[in-house]
Amino acid sequence: MKDVVVVVGAGFIGQAIARRVGAGKHLVVANLTQENSQQVADVLADAGFDVSAHAVDITSRESVQALIRHAAAQGAIKGLVHAAGVSPSQAPVETILKVDLYGTAMLLEEFGQVIDRGGSGVVISSQSGHRLPALTPEDDKALALTPSEALLSLSLLQPGQVKDTLHAYQLSKRGNSLRVMAEAVRWGERGARVNTISPGIIMTPLARDELTGPRGAGYRHMIEACPVRRAGTPDEVANVAALLMGQEGSFITGSDFLMDGGVTSAYRFGSLASG
Repeated sequence: MKDVVVVVGAGFIGQAIARRVGAGKHLVVANLTQENSQQVADVLADAGFDVSAHAVDITSRESVQALIRHAAAQGAIKGLVHAAGVSPSQAPVETILKVDLYGTAMLLEEFGQVIDRGGSGVVISSQSGHRLPALTPEDDKALALTPSEALLSLSLLQPGQVKDTLHAYQLSKRGNSLRVMAEAVRWGERGARVNTISPGIIMTPLARDELTGPRGAGYRHMIEACPVRRAGTPDEVANVAALLMGQEGSFITGSDFLMDGGVTSAYRFGSLASG
């Protein structure tokens, strides 16, 4: 049996990472529907990868556990790529918090119980988490350590505290990086590692939704005003993921890698700064 890498959210970024880390392994690709999962699996199989498809709803613990059972039947689970999520223009506040925050926390809890020694995980977060103002130490700790089933009951996530979908997204992505930092301790007990990548605007269908959505003008301005003057590509994210998941990254865990073309720098110290 081969080592297994599970790719949850096998869109453009997930597929790019799968191509970088999946050679010689069994890839399990998991999207929300079996049809979409199988379409991705067929593309990767045509490219020479050993791959199977499985549907997963990351807001359902039972669904995630079923995915894990499928993956474990193929071999030792050595890798997790979590790239599933919804953007501020795609869903209401409640859905963003449930998918992006709760779903990530629960997925990490479940895979943290089965990841094999020497394994590694990468969670795709967002630059948005870096533009949220600092939270209190108590809120940071709560986002990092609260058991996932109680996570959405935190006071800072209640109606009236979350201003809009962008705020919900920023809180979720800040929570992702904090959660990964905490989970790195638990994964380390199994001899495994986990890190976060926080990309900026990467040209995918999700990014196109944002560019044509209510915040499209702001997104275009970010691209024009950032130091590199362009959006990123899924392959560039995959380059970083391959480092983090490979032997060359074996001293890296619990870390968050911001790769946004300098957008956050421009917000703090450049033309995107507010006064």
